[in-house]
Amino acid sequence: MTTPSLFKEYIWLVNTIYEAGRISLSEINVRWLRTEMSGGVELARSTFNRHKDAIEDIFDIIIDCDRQDGYKYYIANNEVLNNNTVQNWMLSTLSVSNVLSESLALQNRILLENIPSGGQQLQLVIKAMRESRRISAEYRRYGATASKQFTLEPYCVKLYRQRWYLLAKLSNGNMGIFSLDRFVQIMPTDDNFMIDSDFDAAEYFSECFGIVVSDPTPAQRIVVRAFDSERYFLQNLPIHHSQRLIAETADYADFELFMRPTMDFSGYMLSRACQAKIIEPQWLADEIHDMHLASVQMYEENE
Repeated sequence: MTTPSLFKEYIWLVNTIYEAGRISLSEINVRWLRTEMSGGVELARSTFNRHKDAIEDIFDIIIDCDRQDGYKYYIANNEVLNNNTVQNWMLSTLSVSNVLSESLALQNRILLENIPSGGQQLQLVIKAMRESRRISAEYRRYGATASKQFTLEPYCVKLYRQRWYLLAKLSNGNMGIFSLDRFVQIMPTDDNFMIDSDFDAAEYFSECFGIVVSDPTPAQRIVVRAFDSERYFLQNLPIHHSQRLIAETADYADFELFMRPTMDFSGYMLSRACQAKIIEPQWLADEIHDMHLASVQMYEENE
């Protein structure tokens, strides 16, 4: 069996067990026989066990068996599929890839978004992270006439709004954010570095809306009021992991957040126009209000 075929089976098996919660091998086979992958042949226990071991090795997703509950299988560490984890992202990406590979005849009717960040830069950065090596990088910011040279210690990468970003420690000890598509060149060095023992990538960005971390604005309670269909969009795709629904009427829903209201968050709120507004804090509501007025004035000046 080819590697792509095996990956399809791994992904199908994880999705089947995850969606079921708890499921026996016989119940898995009922669903398996409905797929084209089965070829009308049941999934043998030996094959199932090999798949289970491979899934743990590749995705670090643990499929366990509850012998007390009729030998039902379940995802033992299902938290990795509920959060913004590498496992969840990989599984979702591969699942979509499988669907697309089986639908090439529809390629003109399946529209995707472009991610400008080159795969080569991402590979070089992740390799340097894996080997704890510093990188020598030539970087040109938007609007700059010339590029600058940096020696960076790569700490983590983050995907945000179709772009990959690198969080790295500079030679002066400060942390900086770099967009991978703005690197002119990346070269690995022979110099190793030791990542700070207390560094936690998720914790580092936990109070952020996106990738703005240099803004000193402290995290605080924010209440966003969403109107009409916007409230349903926010329920399905929260603004921030701290978001929770605190009030709801026939016309709107209020969501509470605890995060840093940096400029990228203000930009997001401006993009929602009359669909959402800031209720608290007042200073932020006033700031967004003034930004809207400045936008209106800019359009009026062109008339």
